[in-house]
Amino acid sequence: MSNESAKSILDSLDEDQAAAASALRGPVCIIAGPGSGKTRTITHRIAYGIATGVFNPDRVLALTYTNRAAAEIRSRLRQLGSQSVAVRTFHSAALSQLQYFWPQLTGSASPKLLTSKRSLISEVAQLIGLRPSEGQVSEIVSEIEFLKYSLTDLPKYFELGRLPSFLSQEQFTEIANRYQEQKLQRRLMDWEDTLLLATGLLRNEPRLLSHFQQQYRFFTVDEYQDISPLQEGLLRTWLGERQEICVVGDPRQTIYSFAGASSEFLLDFPNQYSDAAVFELNRNYRSGADIVLSANRILPENPLHSMREFPGVVKRASFGSSAKEAQAVAGQISESLAKRKASEIAVLARTNQQLLAFESELSKLGIKSQVRGQGRFFRQPAVAQAMNAIRALSVTPSTEPLFVELSQILTALGWTSQPKSDETWDSLNWFFQVLDEMEDPSLAEFIREVDERERSGHEPTKDAITLATVHGTKGLEWRDVYLVGINQGVFPISHSTGELEKAEERRLFYVAVTRAQDFLQLSSWSDPSEFLSAIDSRS
Repeated sequence: MSNESAKSILDSLDEDQAAAASALRGPVCIIAGPGSGKTRTITHRIAYGIATGVFNPDRVLALTYTNRAAAEIRSRLRQLGSQSVAVRTFHSAALSQLQYFWPQLTGSASPKLLTSKRSLISEVAQLIGLRPSEGQVSEIVSEIEFLKYSLTDLPKYFELGRLPSFLSQEQFTEIANRYQEQKLQRRLMDWEDTLLLATGLLRNEPRLLSHFQQQYRFFTVDEYQDISPLQEGLLRTWLGERQEICVVGDPRQTIYSFAGASSEFLLDFPNQYSDAAVFELNRNYRSGADIVLSANRILPENPLHSMREFPGVVKRASFGSSAKEAQAVAGQISESLAKRKASEIAVLARTNQQLLAFESELSKLGIKSQVRGQGRFFRQPAVAQAMNAIRALSVTPSTEPLFVELSQILTALGWTSQPKSDETWDSLNWFFQVLDEMEDPSLAEFIREVDERERSGHEPTKDAITLATVHGTKGLEWRDVYLVGINQGVFPISHSTGELEKAEERRLFYVAVTRAQDFLQLSSWSDPSEFLSAIDSRS
């Protein structure tokens, strides 16, 4: 490609984005505020690197945290003519390596992937005489994942005071140990194990590490502010002594410290790489000016600059109770559907429990809603049966094309070639949509994709009102956002007593505000949050 043609790739970028996208060699760090075009910048950087001949497209690996983000990056790269670039989540890349290298070393298949810990955690809890509720199982799962992602041992864990309130130290220790023992006995690995095993395998087998490092030479890491010590260790292993890495993230959006993530790796990047090129993107193209102003009042350091002429609407509302809040917001949404698509509206809350009332009130009005981040889609009986049958294909060799095998499985579960106005049909048809998006995958690739979508909560999007906790909204946006239940003790959450926890709650509120494009309503029904006071005090 000519120099002029290559440079035209940068024409649609603003000055700051173009500067970052033009930095192709050596360590690059991009600090990108919400709505500042980070995905546009990194995809154009990759495409520009390929067009100028600096990058070989087959040697580029872009890493994300969710399949949804990976799909978005792949789509944009295809539009830029760079469709052969590998875009994967950390977990998917690690699993792929294990499934490829493990048989070469051991002569047997890698351990079977445990896609959900819940049933096994429940089982080992019952072995020690406990019957935890569904919510308590979720809490145990979260704590075990924290141990792995943060590379924390049990003594250090207890020093942090992170024990579930319904368990003693001895009970939690026994559950964690028995969980590990059961996985070993059954030759199972969970998603964190894929990262640990891939890291250990590559570090202990120089030949395999050399093979990987010859395959991939240029790395891009999205959402780097939320990388965990476990993922950072694998990334460093992949890189070796090389420095061809571009990271993009925003310390203001670090909201997963409770799960073992740390923004320190992003903040310390210029120290780790003394010759790193650092760029900042603070032009916000998403939200109206008044919405951006509200965000800046929450986190005034490195303020965003609104690039939209439309000021947006920021509205405050107060209600007598949580029930009245849910009823009123549902009524507002019903009226707004005259000018908005349902998929353009979201109700965001600090906790899942808060969303139940809004789901109920919307249902009373005949308005469809979709609760994000709870894995409901994958727990549907037909979907679960289909996924189990698809995984079983890997142990029953067949000469049939994957499309035929998939058709047989889904037809047996009620799918037909003629579309139906039926939730089960829509859910089963999702598997064909995934297959079409992947462009002729192998069976192993398809299984990895559906497993990874379950892990990262990448559920199909419906034409419905989105109900979500703020933690489940990173990277998403809606024209209208109703941020509800902003009461002191709820948002910020009551157990955020230390300075680090309070700071994270403030960042979480900042993320919530910056999801809105045109309309933002902030509502409470009891003691208003200090976050609302922070916005009002600077009015």
